[in-house]
Amino acid sequence: MAGPLAGIRIIEFAGIGPGPYCGMMLADHGAEVIRIDRPGGMLLPKDPLSRSRRSIALDMKKPEAVAIARELCRTADGIIEGYRPGVMERLGLGPEVLLADNPKLVYGRMTGWGQYGMYADAAGHDINYIALSGVLHTVGRAGEKPVPPVNYIGDFGGGGMMLAFGMVSAILAAKTGGKGQVIDCAMTDGSALLSAMTWGFHAMGFWKDQAGVNRLDGGAPYYDTYACADGKFISIGSIEPQFYALLRAKTGLDADPDFDAQDDQARWPLLKEKLTALFATKTRDEWCALMEPSDVCFAPVLSLSEAPHHPHNVERKTFIDVGGTIMPAPAPRYSETTADHPRPAPMVGADGESILASLGHDAASIAALREAGALR
Repeated sequence: MAGPLAGIRIIEFAGIGPGPYCGMMLADHGAEVIRIDRPGGMLLPKDPLSRSRRSIALDMKKPEAVAIARELCRTADGIIEGYRPGVMERLGLGPEVLLADNPKLVYGRMTGWGQYGMYADAAGHDINYIALSGVLHTVGRAGEKPVPPVNYIGDFGGGGMMLAFGMVSAILAAKTGGKGQVIDCAMTDGSALLSAMTWGFHAMGFWKDQAGVNRLDGGAPYYDTYACADGKFISIGSIEPQFYALLRAKTGLDADPDFDAQDDQARWPLLKEKLTALFATKTRDEWCALMEPSDVCFAPVLSLSEAPHHPHNVERKTFIDVGGTIMPAPAPRYSETTADHPRPAPMVGADGESILASLGHDAASIAALREAGALR
């Protein structure tokens, strides 16, 4: 693989959601990511989270399979695992074992609650992790219940991407003279960190501790979505005074004195009513023709089927075709380093023999592993 992480080898113990997302991020940027899959598991070619991997299927109930996993980890710069605390230790693949084998190894642990704490051994999902961190409380309309923001914040922003950052940081430290180490990446911690600006605003008195009444959570009339005449939506983010003035000019509201006091929160409900009525008079395309692109801070709210075809996204190649499936392209972009085009996810175990051969196993050794049921 080409890219800024070329030459880095990561062993990914198969999981779901944030672990594979971390693996995708590393593979997208050039790392060799070898996935240890469970026999009978499934990798879907249309799944972006599993792209650009090699796969070996090992039955970890067999000691021979555990030995192969240890052998792979000896050759790696880092590993990713997303099991509950203690699972890897029970397999004989805990940090003490693998770091003894490979003192430069970065051992990435992805969990919801972390490796310790009163919730550490409990099951959970994104909605629970961001609830405990305070993030979910901030998302929703005033006077209504909190709204789960899909699973973007806990699983992927606070989980997978945070672990990818941690992996690169720790691998860099190991390669510049430091030791290998364990990364305890908890989605609760990561989601809390993503809300750092909100905590700052609250501490400074700029943020009320309730949802839907603040500048950036849909409380302000100039930072919200609005329905158009065709039932489609637009987004407005005219926070700065000059952008707010342009919004008024573009919509003909510059002559309405109700809009003069931009941050008079007592008037926000009235201004929202007026903007709601105004934006409902034209279709989304008509508003796009009037305000796209401009310093109003405007964009149409596009569906998943629409976004890949918007001219801006087409020009930037924000979405790409991978094996006949449209999916988000790797990001960010580099001025000097070009990564390979992503590959579709492989079949489970498709690369087992070639991976073992790279470790020095001959045909007889590989056949013996199959006979023992360790390699599937």
